[in-house]
Amino acid sequence: MKVNILTKSLIIIRSNFKGLFFVSCIVGCSMYLSNLQSIKDSTHLAATAFAIIIGVLLSPWFFKYQHTFQSGVHFSAKKLLRLGIVLYGFNITLTELLSVGLWGFLLSLLIIIIIFLLSVLIGIKIFKLDKETSMLVGAGSSICGAAAVLALESSLKSDPFKGILAVGTVVIFGLIFMFLYPIMFSFDLIPYFDQNAMGVYMGATLHEVANVVGAAEMAKDMSNFNQSAANLAIIIKMMRVILLVPFLLIVTYFFTKTRHENSKKTSKTITIPYFAFAFLIMIAVNTFLSKQEHFLGIDTNFIINTGKLLCTLCIVYAMAALGLQIDFKKFLKSGFKVFALALILAFSLIVIGYFLTLAFKGILW
Repeated sequence: MKVNILTKSLIIIRSNFKGLFFVSCIVGCSMYLSNLQSIKDSTHLAATAFAIIIGVLLSPWFFKYQHTFQSGVHFSAKKLLRLGIVLYGFNITLTELLSVGLWGFLLSLLIIIIIFLLSVLIGIKIFKLDKETSMLVGAGSSICGAAAVLALESSLKSDPFKGILAVGTVVIFGLIFMFLYPIMFSFDLIPYFDQNAMGVYMGATLHEVANVVGAAEMAKDMSNFNQSAANLAIIIKMMRVILLVPFLLIVTYFFTKTRHENSKKTSKTITIPYFAFAFLIMIAVNTFLSKQEHFLGIDTNFIINTGKLLCTLCIVYAMAALGLQIDFKKFLKSGFKVFALALILAFSLIVIGYFLTLAFKGILW
């Protein structure tokens, strides 16, 4: 059994080696840049952001030698992304989720439902985008950024280019508002908000987990924003992340059902996102390990930290691969409408999130 696993692993590495090596170089540069103290203090950009930026810059070169690198890049964008989503469970415990209770769950659910439905409605009716693209942009804006886009794209088995367009816009607006929120709060431009309200607001409306972390760190440096408010932001964001699992199941079911009805087929096969269930299992595992000092003679902190590191690496690999696959010619042709949709959703998050945060005053803050 061990021999078979080792043999299969060697075959995967050999068949994808050139592409994986190329992506690894980007990942190495991204990790290095994100850990330079001067860059970290000035930009607060995570390795994921650097990876997609470098990948985009190198994409013309990738397309020139696509036949050489394609398999490894595709492996990084698909397989490693799913593994990264599963390992993301090492960042969440059931205790953290329960700490915000039913109201935190309700706030997160409202944000996801409103923004996703707006995306589908505006994308299809106003911008005349196809349903898949509208859904992908909506998932990225309402749940957890690029990870949600790629998870849904994998479940729907849509054209990879649609996912690339959606991720590109989500990353752009996530970074913009990551810098904008701390500035707005430090200059007291958000009426009726104290630091805890701002924490809830960040967690409920920013696209990526990295955006929430970055915005919270900048807010602590720029204004009266303490660690408890930062923790509240992360927990609310994690509540949105955990809702990715039921979201994938529900949306995949209805999308598959509608597609078969429209094509007048009797078959209604669903592509079940099994990695989403593995993500839930990993949260349970992390919850168990966090309550133990040792497991099988190994320090549990070492196990958890190793899981978090592997998660980060997998996600950075996926972001680098995603950046490489951005075709500027296609983006210029069809990217404007997707960009406009993401812009409308970003401002919708600001406005709707503001009033929802105020509505939960006295409950969550």
